[in-house]
Amino acid sequence: MNIDLLRRLCETPGVPGHEHRVRALIEREAEGLFDTIETDAMGSLICTRKGEGEDAERVLLACHMDEIGFLVSHVSERGFIHVSPVGGFDPRNLFSRRILVCTDEGDHKGVMMAEGKPVHIQAPEDRKKVPEPTDFFIDIGMGAATRDHVRIGDFVVMDEPLVEMGERIVSKALDNRIACWLGLEVARRLRDEKRAHRCQLTVAFTSQEEVGLRGARTVAYKIRPHIGIGVDVTLACDTPGVPDRDRTTELGKGAGLHLKDGSFIADRELTLEFERIAREESIPVQRTILGGGGMDGASLQQAATGARAIGIVVGTRYIHTVAEMIDRTDVAAALDLLTAFVSRH
Repeated sequence: MNIDLLRRLCETPGVPGHEHRVRALIEREAEGLFDTIETDAMGSLICTRKGEGEDAERVLLACHMDEIGFLVSHVSERGFIHVSPVGGFDPRNLFSRRILVCTDEGDHKGVMMAEGKPVHIQAPEDRKKVPEPTDFFIDIGMGAATRDHVRIGDFVVMDEPLVEMGERIVSKALDNRIACWLGLEVARRLRDEKRAHRCQLTVAFTSQEEVGLRGARTVAYKIRPHIGIGVDVTLACDTPGVPDRDRTTELGKGAGLHLKDGSFIADRELTLEFERIAREESIPVQRTILGGGGMDGASLQQAATGARAIGIVVGTRYIHTVAEMIDRTDVAAALDLLTAFVSRH
């Protein structure tokens, strides 16, 4: 597994509308893997491999580049930075975090804290309050000079490195840089193993998924795929405190066939085809349904005249935190499954 690439993808900052650094990294990695590479008006990177068939079927993989984060909304006279979230946060995971404020002139390390008193002087009732994400502020240690370096609209991400823990990998932004990794590695395997495919394969590294599946929609209108595959993470709630019926996936049980969430329902025949390929190739898979949320597969399914769609996902513990966790064997299964599917089309 190309851990170096995954590490660089996860540790490169890029929130919705500010994916440019991630896009530049992917564009460098994509050189030689695709026939055409272009960036659309929404900032999505559209990479296409031509197929060998005439009037080729169009297969589109959507792998969103953005991670949840914040945009600077105010800098006080004393230099405290207030932010507006872009993406869904559980505020219980935001206390005392190391962060990175990203500006056009450079990045600044800082800390994120909740407004209010420290534990030493709190009243008992203070400890029961859970603040909203907008109740947190950032301190980069510059005092009033902060206003000379940070402007409204600069973006903020969590500042944590990727770590390997046996078969498990932990990092911020595995949602959804693991899909970006898969999109690149599918194309690399097709090239290196000289696997032919009749279809036109487009891997779109999309923008602004975390704020409404926006980039995938414009890509789908451009490509008008026959088959749309949303490549993403999904919940793995196989942890204490969660009933078995809500676990969604289990780590180490294979790639996820994402059948339903709050935004779409997967194509039945496409689901059966992926399962048939998995059986024939001895690839572990698990069916998965998410109670809410959404993913790029919905935009691929619904845009223009529509497409047959499914999600291929990697189960992930602790999503939308700095401690997102995946299993290497699940990633390998997703790579094998996507490569086998494209090779048969």
